[in-house]
Amino acid sequence: MDDIKICDPHQHFWDIGQNYYPWLCDDPMVPFRYRDYSAIRRTYMPEDYFRDIAGHNVTRTVHVEADWNPADPVGETRWLMQVKDKCGYPHGIVAQAWPARDDIAEVLKAQADFPLVSGVRNRPVPARSPEAVVRGAPGTMDDPAYRAGIALLDKHRLSFDLITPYWHMAEAADLARDFPDTQIILNHTGALSDLVFETEAGFQAWREAMQMVADRPNVAIKISGLGVAGRPWTIDNYRTVILDTIDIFGVDRCMFASNYPVDSLVADFDAIYSGFKAVVAGFVRGDQEKLFHDNAARFYRLAG
Repeated sequence: MDDIKICDPHQHFWDIGQNYYPWLCDDPMVPFRYRDYSAIRRTYMPEDYFRDIAGHNVTRTVHVEADWNPADPVGETRWLMQVKDKCGYPHGIVAQAWPARDDIAEVLKAQADFPLVSGVRNRPVPARSPEAVVRGAPGTMDDPAYRAGIALLDKHRLSFDLITPYWHMAEAADLARDFPDTQIILNHTGALSDLVFETEAGFQAWREAMQMVADRPNVAIKISGLGVAGRPWTIDNYRTVILDTIDIFGVDRCMFASNYPVDSLVADFDAIYSGFKAVVAGFVRGDQEKLFHDNAARFYRLAG
């Protein structure tokens, strides 16, 4: 599979000397699922990404918003277009937008005007644990203000990248049901957490949540962000999660993604993509091509 084409649908560039990312620039550091992320609080640009992907046939990428200064959500997109002009990457953009903000209509219109933007991403306000979930809380997917923003996506033909832990998948399923014309793309295999791996009950709860949202035909998923602090990125550690995700969503709604450079905190690019290749080595070639390239190109409407 060394020659298989890869469209990486989840990667980031940032220049912390030129631009402001609160989580990368400010102290103290914010709580993070990989815990200490000081190693990635440095500028990461296309030349760094090209070095990391060596040995893999990455032909296209989609840049996902990197928690740029929320006071200027369109600024990141404007900057990325300059990066694209200089080096040819990225080929698509998932831009920043906050559905519950008063300026959401203006932000979505501005983002949609950029030719590389096919969607936006947001992280609804999460509960800290399954037991702490309160349906309808401000900033969640049940919040009427949040839903009013989501209702505007279809007008601009924008998809919605959603990052939320598995205990919010009932809300995600309701959102997908109520906005059936909006493509929703779950990030990071349902935002895996320690709870998924600590007990069999935790893993089963994740699996049931994934099945619940997968029942909505307008939901797809990126298999990425598999690392958990203190748990090495090995094929044996994540094979079941990868194969179960593909089984639940089907090969036509899954994409392999790097989440680089964030996932460099748990593994190098070669380990991650060699792991993906090993897990699906027995799949027919057409299904492999969907997982590594074709589905991402289709969901993010990449030209060519």
